[in-house]
Amino acid sequence: MATKTIPLESESCYHIYNRGINRCDLFRETDDFKHFLRLYEKYIEPIADTYAWVLMPNHFHLLIRIKTEEEIGIYKNLNSDGSNDSLKFQTKPDENLSESEEPDRVRIKKPSPTKHFSHLFNSYAKYINKKYQRTGSLFEHPFRRKLVDDEAYLRRLVLYIHNNPILHGFTNMAIDYPWSSYLSCVSLKPTKLLKNEVIGWFDDEANFKYMHQQHIDFMMLEEWLEI
Repeated sequence: MATKTIPLESESCYHIYNRGINRCDLFRETDDFKHFLRLYEKYIEPIADTYAWVLMPNHFHLLIRIKTEEEIGIYKNLNSDGSNDSLKFQTKPDENLSESEEPDRVRIKKPSPTKHFSHLFNSYAKYINKKYQRTGSLFEHPFRRKLVDDEAYLRRLVLYIHNNPILHGFTNMAIDYPWSSYLSCVSLKPTKLLKNEVIGWFDDEANFKYMHQQHIDFMMLEEWLEI
């Protein structure tokens, strides 16, 4: 069963997902999708690699790998309200490190991936509440996360994420939905997405596209993925 309390460990892959409270829309217009992606780049790209993602109007799915502490480095000034928020990464300790975590015994800040995700969602909620003059929680619950430690699960999860717009009736083909990583996977444009690894799980790009075009029993897939 998926849980929202498991820790996010270095070098591990996770399926992270959530939806709007009372199924309310998280993204109402194009600028909302774009703003979430800007915040994602700011808060998550420094601490995690991304394999697949989709943003639906009232929910989202992410497939990520938490980087090692060595890959992340040391950072300072991480605040979701934007104050002193340089999110500066460095390789040597500094006396002005993030106040979001306690220093270890040698006063070197260690990254907390869970807090990075919390900052992302809190910052986005503040943006939506201000823009649409709403109050209260935006997300249904603290973000859900599920450890992904099997390549077969990885493949099925990629298919599920990219086909989510089809499942919910927004399009008939994954390539026609603009707010997912499918386009990055099949495009020649540079991307920070780990598309080569994702394509490799399906052997090659031709099979990657072929598998995305096959009929998928979404109900069975959701049960298998324990969503």
